[in-house]
Amino acid sequence: MKKWSTALLPMLLALAGVASAQATDYRAHYAEQWPLSLSSAQSGAYRVVLEPAIYRRAGRADLGDLQVFNAAGQALPSALLAPDQPLAQPPVQRDLPWFALPPLAEAQRNDLQLLTERDTDGRVRRVEARVGTGAGASANGQGGWLIDASVMGQQPVAALVLDWADSGQPLQAQVQLDASDDLQHWRAVARDVPLVDLQRAGKRLLQRRLQVEGSARYLRVLPQGEARLPTLRSVLAELPPAPATVPWEWLSLEPTATGQGEYTFELDGRFPVSKADVASTDNSLVQWTLYSRDDPAAEWQRRSAPWIAYQVQQGAPGQRQQSAAQRLGGIWRDRYWKLVASPVETATAPTLRLGYQPEVMVFLSQGAAPYALAVGSATARRAEAPIAVLIEELRQRNDPAWQPTLARLEGAPETLAGDAALKPQHDWKSWLLWALLGLGVLVVGGLAVSLLRQKPAPSA
Repeated sequence: MKKWSTALLPMLLALAGVASAQATDYRAHYAEQWPLSLSSAQSGAYRVVLEPAIYRRAGRADLGDLQVFNAAGQALPSALLAPDQPLAQPPVQRDLPWFALPPLAEAQRNDLQLLTERDTDGRVRRVEARVGTGAGASANGQGGWLIDASVMGQQPVAALVLDWADSGQPLQAQVQLDASDDLQHWRAVARDVPLVDLQRAGKRLLQRRLQVEGSARYLRVLPQGEARLPTLRSVLAELPPAPATVPWEWLSLEPTATGQGEYTFELDGRFPVSKADVASTDNSLVQWTLYSRDDPAAEWQRRSAPWIAYQVQQGAPGQRQQSAAQRLGGIWRDRYWKLVASPVETATAPTLRLGYQPEVMVFLSQGAAPYALAVGSATARRAEAPIAVLIEELRQRNDPAWQPTLARLEGAPETLAGDAALKPQHDWKSWLLWALLGLGVLVVGGLAVSLLRQKPAPSA
């Protein structure tokens, strides 16, 4: 038995060492990696705009084989976002007129009478607050604010951002937000909304943003419970962010096969295609239908309704009129595409133009730089982190204009496992376990046979 153990131990240790190396070294699982250049070394989150080379090297249709690593080879929390999420313009803010309300007990707030002076546009110029019959002031001196949002016209308000004087005292209060269109009938928009202003060790924690649901001409903020409100200085209306202007990139494909008004094309990457266009070398007027698939043996899937594409040459060479690009019903990363013409006999060989907007990889900085973006793997898969939630939370806590710092792909990629990383791998771990199990059975069987041979003969 000792002989068997002595023979097996080195083999088992060697196999364990190989398995450990495979589990910890990400370089064996990715085709290549791109060094990242950081525009600022003191940022908690970064964003990388994907370049065409990344799409061409990716293997998975969902780009799950993109992952950011630090200098120690640790995978960093990251997520792939649509181009307008991290690149959206900061929300536009405008000052709103506001007026202090008298302190009232919570049960008597409906008796508050507001005598307002408004201009012809309905904007409040002056407010005089009176307490109704039987109502009295609150014992703890709590008040509130009336905010005139009518100055925004038809523009929706996404949130209110309050600014108050720093008294040096900690603030933790809860308020309710009400809305009205006539200053007489009020409806609750939000309750138990925290207002926070805490300082410690030179750092300050602020929560001063009130989310607004729906539209209203007038808003009021009232304290809840025994909370005391700070001394207000200004109120900002935060408008919904305008959609980011992200340029479109276009890929021109020539047919790889033709026949009976059908033209097939092959795309050399996992581009997020969402627009299509057709170009030709001559005047043309054809009805096209676009199909795609990711496997040459799979059924074709229609990606667009039939549309009329035309191209007309006018005047001097180079001056032509053509139809607009066709927007597809989603984002498709398929490798194979097909155009079907109607009528068949009038179609000439077209050039298929596929449009996409580059996506953005956002990651949280952890550990030491340099960071690198690894791409291309048949076995590795990125765990999607809730980066979008992080961005929204940091904008609410700090500044609505906050966004991840820009990082860029630097220089040429470094080859890791190369094309071997993109090939499907056999589940060698399972085979290894079965082999070890079989080997164990043989060992036990051998020991049993050895013991039987050593059994003494029965005495006469």
